[in-house]
Amino acid sequence: MDIARRIKPAHLDLVLKIAETQQLQLAAQAVAISQPAASRILAEIETNIGSPLFVRHPKGMVMSQAGEVFVRHARVILAEVRTLEDELRHIQSGDLGEVRVGSVTGPAVGVLMPAVQAVLQDSPDLEISVDVAPSRVLIRDLEEGRYDFVLGRIPPGHDSRLFRVHPARTEVVALLVHDTHPLASRQDVEVSELTGYPWVMQERGMPIRESVEAAFHTAGVAIPPRVLNSSSLLVALAQVARVQAIVPQSNEVKELLVHSDIGANLTALQLRRSIVVPPYFVLRDGSRKLSRAAERLLQEVLARI
Repeated sequence: MDIARRIKPAHLDLVLKIAETQQLQLAAQAVAISQPAASRILAEIETNIGSPLFVRHPKGMVMSQAGEVFVRHARVILAEVRTLEDELRHIQSGDLGEVRVGSVTGPAVGVLMPAVQAVLQDSPDLEISVDVAPSRVLIRDLEEGRYDFVLGRIPPGHDSRLFRVHPARTEVVALLVHDTHPLASRQDVEVSELTGYPWVMQERGMPIRESVEAAFHTAGVAIPPRVLNSSSLLVALAQVARVQAIVPQSNEVKELLVHSDIGANLTALQLRRSIVVPPYFVLRDGSRKLSRAAERLLQEVLARI
């Protein structure tokens, strides 16, 4: 027997229709072929397996023992084939598959997550993984093929020609404090008034910290001496509540916090001059083609920038 090579899904469907109708003519009509063609296909199947599938009676065709076995497995096989067709169709439409993206913090909150929610609302079976990390980590992992695309900045020493670069936007820095902070109710706060308070900032070299330090340099003021280095938002919030610390975050993170229970007692200082971080970009490997699912998410991201 060489069933796997010779029998097609359409042949299985014909046999199932014969078992259902017990009439070759009705089964042929159901699968849209002629009765002679149906008779020939059935004869070829029976010859190939070496046993009749049906016993012919004047009132119809009744399954033989081999026919019962054949029909039982045919139902399973056709169900799996239809499932395969459905899944492939969903993959081609972007409704199924896996997408992995990375982002720096601000865009992850303000742009990426709204885009993810929009895609999942239409395609809940899509598997999306989101990592938040510094740009140097994101770019390294993008180069190694771990992400479909990232939202970040190109670190020095990386060749931007290796990526497809979609322009994004700058980030505005919000200086978060507890609402009991002495400067919380002030308008037009100057940078020079901020040096005497403790700060919680990301480590040196991170974009937000560099922009904050640049603001002090531009104002001709010394950088605050009391700085706790931490990228943990939980650590930062704990210090805000305990020691009147100032915490620089992206404006997107600020909006998320102050409109949730987590940031119930937080407010942003009203600065005379805004502190702005250099723009981030949407970056993808220039040598790789995105899956339909990844392309859908990318378009949702770009629509929000």
